[in-house]
Amino acid sequence: MDDVAILLLAAGGSTRMRGGDKLLERIDGEPLLHRQAQAALAAADRVLVTLPPNAPARRAVLADLAERLTVVEVADAASGMASSIRAGVAQLPPDCTAVLIVPADMPELDKDAFFSIISKFNSEDKPSIVRATSADNQPGHPVLFPRFCFPALLQLQGDRGARDVVQQYRDRVLQVPLPDRAALTDLDTPEDWANWRARTKL
Repeated sequence: MDDVAILLLAAGGSTRMRGGDKLLERIDGEPLLHRQAQAALAAADRVLVTLPPNAPARRAVLADLAERLTVVEVADAASGMASSIRAGVAQLPPDCTAVLIVPADMPELDKDAFFSIISKFNSEDKPSIVRATSADNQPGHPVLFPRFCFPALLQLQGDRGARDVVQQYRDRVLQVPLPDRAALTDLDTPEDWANWRARTKL
């Protein structure tokens, strides 16, 4: 799995948290961003994390992992998710065969999910996009993009993420179901977090 990188998208503004930062919310005492970075490092040797400018608190929670991952500062992070994807993909080394793009605000994604998707990619004879789904097959995140998608990823604009690239290569998309709603669960508001904690007891 050495040649597959994980790109953890953590440059969003948490604008719906009303002053809080969802990536610093604690799960079992651990900030979400640190937890997801550790999961990524358990599944891949190359991990990149996008951050917005002037995010000292997010940088601080990654300090003990700094030697093992690459932080990519996204100057225009406020323009949308595409800017983070472009910045991250631009930093991938030439021998990288694929990138698994992971939104950092999805707490039910773990190293097993990352392993499952990367293993599916590596098991195929023909390079394919590999997309996680919920247990009932609703498309979600994360999504792995082979190198042939990199030029399209570098052209993305706005806040639609990489869905246009998935659509462009829809005949080369494989799906991997993850448990329950892990591929769909993102937490954007204080109410989202409260409801999730009540359900999971975390």
